[in-house]
Amino acid sequence: MVAGTHWLASATGMGVLERGGNAFDAAVAAGFVLQVAEPHLNGPGGEVPILLWSEAEQKVSVVCGQGTAPAAATIERFAELGLDVVPGTGLLAATVPGAFGGWMLLLERWGTWSLADVLAPAIHYAEHGVPVLERISATIESVEGLFNDDWPTSAARWLPGGNVPAPGSKLANPVLAATYRRVVAEAESASSTREGQLAAARKAWYEGFVAEAVAAFCAKTAWRDSSGEVHGGLLTGDDLAGWTATVEEPLTFDYHGHTVCKTGPWGQGPVFLQQLALLKDLGLDAADFLGADYVHTVTEAAKLAFADREAWYGDTDVPMSDLLSPAYNAERRRLIGPHASLELRPGAPGGRAPRLPDFPDPGTAGDAPGLSGARSPQGVGEPTVARDGTVKGDTCHVDVVDRFGNMVSATPSGGWLQSSPTIPELGFCLGTRAQMFWLQDGVAAALRPGTRPRTTLSPSFALRDGRPWLAFGTPGGDQQDQWSLAFFLAVVHGGLNLQEAIDAPMFHSEHFPSSFYPRGSRPGVLHVEDRVDPGVVAELRRRGHEVEVQDPWSLGRLSAVARDGAFLKAAANPRGAQGYAAGR
Repeated sequence: MVAGTHWLASATGMGVLERGGNAFDAAVAAGFVLQVAEPHLNGPGGEVPILLWSEAEQKVSVVCGQGTAPAAATIERFAELGLDVVPGTGLLAATVPGAFGGWMLLLERWGTWSLADVLAPAIHYAEHGVPVLERISATIESVEGLFNDDWPTSAARWLPGGNVPAPGSKLANPVLAATYRRVVAEAESASSTREGQLAAARKAWYEGFVAEAVAAFCAKTAWRDSSGEVHGGLLTGDDLAGWTATVEEPLTFDYHGHTVCKTGPWGQGPVFLQQLALLKDLGLDAADFLGADYVHTVTEAAKLAFADREAWYGDTDVPMSDLLSPAYNAERRRLIGPHASLELRPGAPGGRAPRLPDFPDPGTAGDAPGLSGARSPQGVGEPTVARDGTVKGDTCHVDVVDRFGNMVSATPSGGWLQSSPTIPELGFCLGTRAQMFWLQDGVAAALRPGTRPRTTLSPSFALRDGRPWLAFGTPGGDQQDQWSLAFFLAVVHGGLNLQEAIDAPMFHSEHFPSSFYPRGSRPGVLHVEDRVDPGVVAELRRRGHEVEVQDPWSLGRLSAVARDGAFLKAAANPRGAQGYAAGR
């Protein structure tokens, strides 16, 4: 089974499985196709966290394909540039592009296919073109002025013939195809073995011609970014050469017979576990599914967990054992009352005093540079949900389970075409994940050279009664661990099957500060699809929630695969008519 956010990626993954590849081969091939099929949502310059179950090893592992901040990226350096936040676009926000290294590590350690075979589908689609989604066209149209006025290399790449590609037309990226062909050629000339070729490919990317082009582009060019000013980049060849993807143990939490696995707190994944820890003894089984008590309780738990994310998460020593402890959550649970909270209330795990960054005042995000005045919001932020709650696009996600029982959940993102100027020799741009750092000493997610930004990317895995069960996830920035949680709870408490749980009316809070430039918040705001019962909406408003009702099929981009007894199962999101699940 393969399920994901684009039908071409799902079909590619199934093709790999049908030709004898395993789940890891299929996920890698699908991941590279996503870079071509959804270039407004991810790219080679981005990153990928991966959760996997290895049937041979009988364990869950995390692959961290999240790159780190450059050595020159210090709070002092940004202060010298007159910046108190990292811009949301342009070269200053680039971290080491980790997606390639993450996919290569997955392929080398657990896969079976060769580099050439897993890259062949992506090379084919980059060379010959993919159908232009309506959202691709709309995204390029939204940044057409920026490209023409300030980013000519991006205009040359994404405005064929000087025009925005129309929905349904074909869009190719022959320069990216040539980049991947060269990686394969150099790898095959360097070694006759699969392992040797994968090592050579990594070297070409992080020390060879790709790294050289990235470093030269950062050092020799400067571009206007969301600050309104023109800046060069900080990323160097040494930064790329010194980075490698890693394998880590997952963080876990047991909930009603299920063990949920997430990445460490260098990502926001543990906030899912914290929500479960708060909800564990709040009686969701007795509440009407998607009734007012249910939505209110889940939303208020999210507010508390995400407040802890803001105070405690980062690539540092995070007190996760205290944050997930029964005593801490019993104390925190008492803060959930009958009315909606309008405060950001982090806790004090183990008696430690929380420290929050200096957030912008609520509601002032629109006054940030690049978001008002002559320069409209172009390319800024995570491309999933606009400030009015409407869905603008996605990150990407793919889930795979094979005939052996291996499973993968991966959320590739970053390096989307509107994030940064295209590097003309390579056919892709760098990511902007460093915008998630804070330029404030002493906070958990403070910018420090060589550290990972506290990302929102959050694949999920769950065991049931100790056995591998469910791989799932969604695009969505700050919403990822709200939408994924709503799906999981719909299965566990609502008794829904995978597709029913994905199809169920979705909701999420915008109460806490955004992870993306310019870091605004909307206290008390709760988005719900209009398929939620109007009586429930009225009751939520009576309880103090600022409910904003969205279109009926507009929130969430989930997909999932499962091992369920003698069956494999999969489901994908119908919203946007883009996700696809396949199996045989």
